Amino acid sequence: MIKRKELFAILLTGICLQSCIKEADFITPVDYNTLGYKISDNFNLSLFSAALSRSSNDKKLLQPGPFTVLAPSNLAFQYFGYSTTTAVKTESLSRMSKIATYHILEGKFELDKLPYLFNQQIESLGGKLFVTHWIKGTDTVITINGAKLILNNIPGSNGLIQVIDKVLEPYQFDELNDAIASENSITLFSHALRKTGLTSLLQKNGSYTVFAPSNAAMAAIGFRSIQDVNNADNKVLEDLISYHIVTDRKFVYDYILTAGKSNSSKQTMLNGYSVNVNLISAAQDPPGVFSKISLQGPGNTVPVLVDRADLLSGNGVLHIINGVFKIIR
Repeated sequence: MIKRKELFAILLTGICLQSCIKEADFITPVDYNTLGYKISDNFNLSLFSAALSRSSNDKKLLQPGPFTVLAPSNLAFQYFGYSTTTAVKTESLSRMSKIATYHILEGKFELDKLPYLFNQQIESLGGKLFVTHWIKGTDTVITINGAKLILNNIPGSNGLIQVIDKVLEPYQFDELNDAIASENSITLFSHALRKTGLTSLLQKNGSYTVFAPSNAAMAAIGFRSIQDVNNADNKVLEDLISYHIVTDRKFVYDYILTAGKSNSSKQTMLNGYSVNVNLISAAQDPPGVFSKISLQGPGNTVPVLVDRADLLSGNGVLHIINGVFKIIR
C-alpha cells in the first residue's frame, strides 16, 4: 500500500512533467535561414538591413512567404546618399518605408530564367519594376530599373535574395507629365510642354523617355522666364520638345549595355533627328568601366551631361540634362 508521502511525490512529479510539456509547446524553433535573418547577418547588406529594420519590413521577411528581395549592396546605398546605418535609421519613416517596400516582391522570382526581353514588367510591394535580360558579348546581364544584378538567387527558407548595384527609387507618378511638373529644376521645359499641348502625347499608351533640359540650360538658349516661353512661337517649342523625347523607356544602363566597341551609339528622337550617346566614367568607376552617358546632337558644340538619371514614372523615364539639343536650321 502506497504511503501518503510516496503518493504526494508521485503527484508532484506528474505535475512537473505536465508543466514541462506545456512549456515546451510554447517554444517555437527559430529559423535562422529566413531572408530576414540572412540579410541581417550579411555585412555587405548592413545598410539595406537598417532600411528593413527602420520600416519594420525585417519582420515581414521572417514570415513564410515566399518572397524575393532585391537587396542593394552597401556601396549602392552609399552612392544613393546613405553612408551609415545611422543615416538610414534617421531618415523619415515614410521615405524609408517606400524605399524598402519597393525592393520586396511576393513570390520566388529567378530573374535569370526570365525571357530575353526588354523592360519586362513585374510587381513589387511598392509598385512596378522593369527587368531586362541582356547578352553583352559572352556575358549575360540582368537589369532592374537600370540597376545591375550582381549576385542572384541566394536561397533562404522563405524565398530568394537578389543583390543589385543601385537603390531603386520608387516612382510617385503614373504619368511622365506629372513627374516633369513636380521637378523644380525643369519648370521652363515643363511650361513649354504644357503650352504646346504635347502633354497629350505623354498620356498615350506606350512608354517614353524624356531628356528634360534644366532651367539653366533653357535660359542659355534664350528662355530665361515663363514669359519668354509664352512669347515663343509654338512651332519652335514643339520642335525643341520633340527633340528631347524618345518613344521607349530607356534607363542610362540600357545605353551602356547597347554601346558598341567604340563606347557610343545613336539615339533617334521623336522628331526623327539622332543624337550620339557616349559612355563616360564616374569618379568611382574602375578603369574601363562606365556608369554615365553624355549626349550630343549635330547642333551641339559640347556634350550634354545627365544631371539626374532614371527618374521612373508609370509610363516612362525622366532624365534631367544640363544642355539643350539644338536644331540646325
